[in-house]
Amino acid sequence: MNNALQAASPAVESPATEFTPLQGIPRRYLALWFPFLSTDRARRQRSHDDRLDERPFVLVEKERGAMRIVALDSLAARAGLAIGMALAEARALLPHIATAEASREADAAALRACAAACEIFTPLVALRGEDGLILDITGCAHLFGGETGLGAGAHGRLRRLGLTIQGAIAGTPEAAWALARHRHGAITAPGTEEALARTLPIAALDQDIGTTVALSRAGFRTLGDLADRPSHLLAARFGEGLTATLWRILGREDIRITPLRAPPEAMVEKRFPEPLLTMESLLGVLEKLAGVLMTMLEKRGAGGRVFEASFFRTDGMARRIALETAQGTREAPRLMRLIRLKIEALADPLDPGSGFDALRLAVVRSEPLHDVQQTLAGERATQDEARAVDDLVDRLVARFGRGNTRRFIARDTHDPALAGGTAPYPSQAASAPWPRPEPGQPPLRPLTLFTHPQWIEVMAEVPDSPPLRFRWRRVLHEVTRAEGPERIAPEWWREGALAPAIRDYYRVENALGYRFWIFREGLYEDSNARPRWFLHGLFA
Repeated sequence: MNNALQAASPAVESPATEFTPLQGIPRRYLALWFPFLSTDRARRQRSHDDRLDERPFVLVEKERGAMRIVALDSLAARAGLAIGMALAEARALLPHIATAEASREADAAALRACAAACEIFTPLVALRGEDGLILDITGCAHLFGGETGLGAGAHGRLRRLGLTIQGAIAGTPEAAWALARHRHGAITAPGTEEALARTLPIAALDQDIGTTVALSRAGFRTLGDLADRPSHLLAARFGEGLTATLWRILGREDIRITPLRAPPEAMVEKRFPEPLLTMESLLGVLEKLAGVLMTMLEKRGAGGRVFEASFFRTDGMARRIALETAQGTREAPRLMRLIRLKIEALADPLDPGSGFDALRLAVVRSEPLHDVQQTLAGERATQDEARAVDDLVDRLVARFGRGNTRRFIARDTHDPALAGGTAPYPSQAASAPWPRPEPGQPPLRPLTLFTHPQWIEVMAEVPDSPPLRFRWRRVLHEVTRAEGPERIAPEWWREGALAPAIRDYYRVENALGYRFWIFREGLYEDSNARPRWFLHGLFA
């Protein structure tokens, strides 16, 4: 482990980061457009076919009884094929084209994989439509040699995924997106977006075809032509959405982005000049990062509840491992034990492939954590049994998963079938107060409650008398004591609740001292259905 740390020491390490509003720094955005995302993704999946790179490639799906093109690559586009064209017509023009079925789910997954890969540059990454990303790189460029180096790094990393990319950097998301599509590689200085944006074609507004054609017929060719016209006239003719988009492309308004994932509360990362290939080296670096992160939490008087370790591979792939603790912690050894357990329990092992060139450790959620008083010998002043339980829960969650480690919770309801339940142990699900029995009185509810009440045969006096005897599982029970009835109706006001059925519950005891919780469903005065009896639970 020490050797791994020494080997990783020359790496480029970013300072520990706590996310606070940036004051006085102009916002900067990197837009990335993937013009052939669908075909690039499908081509990579069919990389075993060597002839595919030499032929135009299209994706098709059935529409109105005919196969039509929904995506194409650059070769097919240059050959004159177009989206929406019937496959039969395309084959008449290019008999040798290669085809595959479209998959919007696979395309969306590929775009999200690109977003995960781009988180090495900034945690603020947003999707732009179905074929683009917007990165808020404010305050990040100096870590990559400036905006030029950051843009080149993003292009290089995503090209390793086999994607065609166009990009640009500007002061608003819309300006960066328009430049990425029509001025690939442009980097505008802060506040100078308008000069370059005015030269962009009308298509940069990214409006529907009808609006674009109407603008062209009106004599507008560039965004500068539109910018010179009174905005109220444009809004009256084409709507306020067009003018708002125009001002944002010109850099006059910044509406920010909504990232796919909320930024972490704090993070620290390390980048390597040479990729790491062994798991022990990775864990050694993570141990060092954990120490730095815990020091940050200690200064804030907080403990981490949710941690995330991110592994970035040189081929552009990214993996994330999330950890949630039962209570806030800032103990690096404890966190490393959980990380090791999580990695060992992964169904899809953490494959280094060609090597990892960056690691990141982040605190996604924290909570206040007060120091524990210690004795002069350095031991805890009091025995904390809850701490031992929390350690056990953390190990179980890391090994078996969050959904498989649960705790009991009480719900605020009068319906006994809904009064209790379970929730993932680390979750924030609140529990209602558990009912306390009156001193010296038997419990009102049994400890064992059947998921489905079991039908029983009952002999009882009517209308509201308790049963005299009942038969359950072929055994006849003589009732010697009974309490009730307690009338319980279902929560009819909840959405999806079944039709109300009145239940009268009784606590009964047989001659052997066994106690049962039974109920009558329905009323004898109801002529539509005969009341039925059920056994719902057993008392201890």
